[in-house]
Amino acid sequence: MSEIDVKKRIPVREQEPKERAKNFDEVCLGYNKEEAVAEASRCLNCKKPFCVEGCPVGIDIPGFIAKVKEGDFKAASEIIGQSSSLPAVCGRVCPQESQCEGVCVRGKMGDPVSIGKLERFTADWARENGIKPSVNAEKKNKKVAVVGSGPSGLTCAGDLAKMGYDVTIFEALHKAGGVLVYGIPEFRLPKDKVVYPEIENVKALGVEIKTDYIIGRSETIDELLENEGFDAVFIGSGAGLPMFMGIPGEQALGVYSANEFLTRNNLMKAYLDEYDTPVNCGKKTVVVGGGNVAMDAARTALRLGSEVHVVYRRSEKELPARAEEVHHAKEEGILFDLLTNPKEILSDENGNVTGIRVIKMELGEPDESGRRRPVEVPGSEYEIECDTVIMALGTSPNPLISSTTKGLEVNRKKCIVAEESGATSREGVYAGGDAVTGAATVILAMGAGKTAAKSIDEFLCSR
Repeated sequence: MSEIDVKKRIPVREQEPKERAKNFDEVCLGYNKEEAVAEASRCLNCKKPFCVEGCPVGIDIPGFIAKVKEGDFKAASEIIGQSSSLPAVCGRVCPQESQCEGVCVRGKMGDPVSIGKLERFTADWARENGIKPSVNAEKKNKKVAVVGSGPSGLTCAGDLAKMGYDVTIFEALHKAGGVLVYGIPEFRLPKDKVVYPEIENVKALGVEIKTDYIIGRSETIDELLENEGFDAVFIGSGAGLPMFMGIPGEQALGVYSANEFLTRNNLMKAYLDEYDTPVNCGKKTVVVGGGNVAMDAARTALRLGSEVHVVYRRSEKELPARAEEVHHAKEEGILFDLLTNPKEILSDENGNVTGIRVIKMELGEPDESGRRRPVEVPGSEYEIECDTVIMALGTSPNPLISSTTKGLEVNRKKCIVAEESGATSREGVYAGGDAVTGAATVILAMGAGKTAAKSIDEFLCSR
């Protein structure tokens, strides 16, 4: 490779927008060996690595990047594996720009090092070359149950297995992976190529995964502790209950929650002709919301052949989605109706969606989140013709577990109340991820799972 400008990132290859808008193949193609080594050479190997402090799971970022620079990809993968059970996932969906890369010293005088793309490259290389995690810890002859096989559950289970515990994950759906499988589209996070191999790596540590097992119905938390011989429980059941606006017309035919729409396409493969999963995505779709889930829903609808509008009540500056996802959505032809808020979903005499009535907004004083509060502009209502509406307004935890577990404290949003350690109001019961915080990022859920694993170990060792 020719001499590089250390102030600039090595560009990452991607599918062309016009092509990728028609398929569900992965958009980002990642680095090859030469590109990865060149990008790794930009790292300053700081004595005080702020990037590690910015990583919720504490990966030794300078350490693994130094090995990539040397071309020792096996050693690089082993360094990452000490801290992360899901590196190929995180390298793709973690918001590095606001975490490790956001505090990269190189970024003060140019582009930050592409830490996420290097993590992805390393994890992909390890998978393609058959590198598997290993466990050397002595067995502790104690059992821990993990509820949910999403990012927090997989991380907690993997870390506990590495410590020598017998770990069983209980997953309500028919496939393990949680939001990684049902929530994030194939074009961002391939399932067979990336997610399932990383789940197999967790299983290779000795973790057992039981699917189609609904805690709160098949068995309760109390029964796991009292009847099944588990010494502790971690609840990482996520936040899968969708939110709606409560406006007229939300019951019309053609209105989806983003959760349902994405689950039909991602987990149940509605986008593939050989699957029978029904999903009616019309000629024109309106997606309400501005987060990553909204971008995922919009880009999925586009690939199903729909013209797509994203309706968001604040300006582009306030969009909570990753800048990369917004950029990709715009490149692919998705239209953004910003400073706009729905008032009513319109339907015909048969109850089918025909449009959505919206109103223009302007930004007023900051609200409790620190963002300027959107205020309606009087007399600015208008209609957008559409036949599908997808509500991407966030999710909250399903109350099934909290309602069937004696003494488990929850807050007004039905999120489980947990200390920073993950400890809940029930001794021996820990929780983390979206079940505690509400909908958040994959990496924050992983960080919570990692913290809880350490706390569970301390708790069980003290007994």
